[in-house]
Amino acid sequence: MSLEIIPAGAAVGAEVRGVDLSLPLGDNVFAEIEHAYNEYGVIFFRDQRIAPEQQVAFTRRFGDIEFNIFGERWSVPGCPEIVVLSNITHDGKPTGIRRAGENWHSDMCYTGRPPRGTMLYAHEIPTLHGLPLGDTEFASAAAAWDALPATMQKFLDGKRAVFDFRGRKRALTPTREEIERNPPVTHPIVRRHPHTGRKCLYVMRDDCTGIEGVDDEEAAGLICALADHIAKPTFIYRHQWRAGDLLLWDNCTVQHRAIQDYDLPQRRLMHRTTMGGAVPV
Repeated sequence: MSLEIIPAGAAVGAEVRGVDLSLPLGDNVFAEIEHAYNEYGVIFFRDQRIAPEQQVAFTRRFGDIEFNIFGERWSVPGCPEIVVLSNITHDGKPTGIRRAGENWHSDMCYTGRPPRGTMLYAHEIPTLHGLPLGDTEFASAAAAWDALPATMQKFLDGKRAVFDFRGRKRALTPTREEIERNPPVTHPIVRRHPHTGRKCLYVMRDDCTGIEGVDDEEAAGLICALADHIAKPTFIYRHQWRAGDLLLWDNCTVQHRAIQDYDLPQRRLMHRTTMGGAVPV
């Protein structure tokens, strides 16, 4: 079966068919996958059966592995590159991050070099009488930029937002050492994709705590208005998970949030890896 790219029919997203990720990928096939990833922002593969080491190897094809605070607490034994997302408990103790990413965001935007992308592999999906739960929504911050009035685009171009690790309530309370390791940084509000050059909005509630050269009250209102604009339904693809899905998204042009519409006894188990990135421009 040859590789096939099926657009999701939304502002982002495409399914990649005809690929078994448990087998080695030739350079030409990987180049097609990477092109689709850069173009669609979100790509996914159904019915995959891969080991943790294979997920790590596939992630490394896109760049160095990026580690974050969750991985330091919840990782796969023998594979510290993989963060465990799960609501499953063992002897009354959690086995992974139970609740994370419920609000719109881009991963690790609080760092000086935010990650290129994130990859999730679905081991168990919560269901209720056969109905899949725990969807993930993805919003195109590139389509949101394109839809702005020209006057707003002109106003925003060149401005920089302040990103603060302390701004967002996190699934796990960060330690003092973790806070000190992640001091506030600034990034351009209008960011260019490092591979396609496409412009996008890079601003989020909570993570963005100010805008350079703009007074606090005006900045807060602008951040909220832009965050709401990015999350308009016309810019969103909603992914309904199946066990065996491997999905990856671009953290420059795409924002995402997890839908928390389930709880035990519905079980969820995902493995997450993160690709290293570059300084936003």
